Amino acid sequence: MKKILTILAISFSALMANSITTAAPHEKHDNRGWDQSDHPKFNKGRDFREDDNDMQGKRRMREERGFKRLQQHKWQPGYVMPQHYRGNGYKVDYKSHDLPKPSRNQQWYKINNDYILVDTDSNNIIRIQGF
Repeated sequence: MKKILTILAISFSALMANSITTAAPHEKHDNRGWDQSDHPKFNKGRDFREDDNDMQGKRRMREERGFKRLQQHKWQPGYVMPQHYRGNGYKVDYKSHDLPKPSRNQQWYKINNDYILVDTDSNNIIRIQGF
């Protein structure tokens, strides 16, 4: 009985080790098991900090382009309010801004110096009031 349990334990551990090695990602590795291009000794002058800064710069430019595009957005009743503007940071209290009281399921938002009344169920723009 002890031999059978030992054989089962060894077989199970061998099976687990085999499944772990087959699940490893297939990448370019040398005999030591690591990718030489990630090591500074084999890097041939490539600086990872420059790559990271370049990626951050590109991401920042994309965000700025998107923000400018949203600022130039033309608001019209019937349009759907973009997701970007639905946060609490754009919501305003109608009393403190001398706006008409919204009906049930409606909310005032201030975007680009315009006050926009939005239906909170469908996110459709109901009214635009500029000041």
